[in-house]
Amino acid sequence: MGSEMCIRDRYNNYMGCRTLHPLVSVINLSEATPVQPPCLNMACYVICLKEDSEHLACYGRKSYDYQDGVLACFTPAHFMNPEKRNCIYRSKGYLLILHADLVQCTSLGANLPKYTFLSYRSDEALHLSLREKTLILECIHHIDRELQHCVDKFSSELIAKYVGLLLDYCARFYERQFETRNKVNNDIIVRFEHLLNEYFEGDAPQHLGLPSVKYFADKVFLSPNYFGDMIRKQTGKTVSEYIQDKMIELAKEQLLSSDKTTSQIAYEIGFQYPQHLSRMFKRIVGMTPNKFRTQT
Repeated sequence: MGSEMCIRDRYNNYMGCRTLHPLVSVINLSEATPVQPPCLNMACYVICLKEDSEHLACYGRKSYDYQDGVLACFTPAHFMNPEKRNCIYRSKGYLLILHADLVQCTSLGANLPKYTFLSYRSDEALHLSLREKTLILECIHHIDRELQHCVDKFSSELIAKYVGLLLDYCARFYERQFETRNKVNNDIIVRFEHLLNEYFEGDAPQHLGLPSVKYFADKVFLSPNYFGDMIRKQTGKTVSEYIQDKMIELAKEQLLSSDKTTSQIAYEIGFQYPQHLSRMFKRIVGMTPNKFRTQT
């Protein structure tokens, strides 16, 4: 834990801020020392709220997005892009820096997997309305006030609850942003369906195996988490379900129109082991491939 804490303390020092809690920092960017920190490995979770409109294009703002603020998140594995550091540090807003131990040792840990937006890219940031920004700021101010209190046995859990509330608001506002981006998202779905057909019409399954969420996300220039959440929001299906439905469709076609064995069909679709197709087919269709062929 020591090295990660040193990194967070270095951020506080660079920004001219005192370390009030060993696991959490709130940095007011408009009051921080205007310095250019070196590229640091972000060994903490970082939530960045920018209130100024300058550089919003760096965060993927479109003409149909709000522009009263932008919120971007960075995971411990994220590495700061030196070309974008000015956008974060020379601005009006806040940085909320969370040590990983706060997440793992409080109620945040159990809920963290549902906050998939923590792994979105910075150009997939959340663009806030004035009302939304006000709610986010209230959460940050609650955390900041708690940091002014002497650290005691209640501190970490109280802060974790305020952070959880902030993240819940972010999840709600991202759902809203998918709605306001409905038109462009539908275009991406059409592109995804084309790419899915193209993948299985060629010989990619034999060379690359079954396609992953990342494969299609890369093709449409989105992060896997953002792509997956957008598809689920727009269609009610996960990307994996989309892919499985396509494979079942192909398997049914081959079972009814050819004499190929289940093993041959599985190989052509991209399965390394035929039994994996059989299990998936039975789970989704309700019968084995061979029974489907004889009963249809």
